[in-house]
Amino acid sequence: MLVNIDYRMCGIVGIVSSNRNVGPLLVECLKKLEYRGYDSVGVAIIGSKEILVRKGAGKIDFVDEAKCLRCLEGNVGIGHTRWATHGSPTDENAHPHLDCSGKIAVVHNGIIENYLELRKLLSDRGHVFQSATDTEVVAHLIEENIKNGSDFFEAFRKTVRSLSGSYALAVVSTYAPGKIFVAR
Repeated sequence: MLVNIDYRMCGIVGIVSSNRNVGPLLVECLKKLEYRGYDSVGVAIIGSKEILVRKGAGKIDFVDEAKCLRCLEGNVGIGHTRWATHGSPTDENAHPHLDCSGKIAVVHNGIIENYLELRKLLSDRGHVFQSATDTEVVAHLIEENIKNGSDFFEAFRKTVRSLSGSYALAVVSTYAPGKIFVAR
């Protein structure tokens, strides 16, 4: 299954395969979005026991050569090309973003209007942020909802209901290793 969410100037791709490594496929799908302009790129793949993330500022070929995006191995993954809205175009601000545990990866297009309020709430609860983006709050909010007793799907639904703005997102997690969760 291939998911392609084309929203604003960024691009999201996702692939679930029962028998094929998706790393090279994600890079090829992202290359099809190159004509749109972007400042960074990244992929997250569910490996054998963890989420593997590689990302960086720059064009796809440059980041792939430097960090070998296509070398990540797994059957489920998401990828993203970013056009910076929150935070400058840096490796840290490139998508995907992880929660504190490293079990949830998120890519996002658009703008989460209430991210400052959510970020403060989550920081007050001990979450540590690695970027200046609005996207990262999604991963931490899902994590917080799981800590409060929700299963992954319910945590995802609660998170989406708490977001304000115009956005599209894709999420992978070791809590639900064979799936990609999307919302718009």
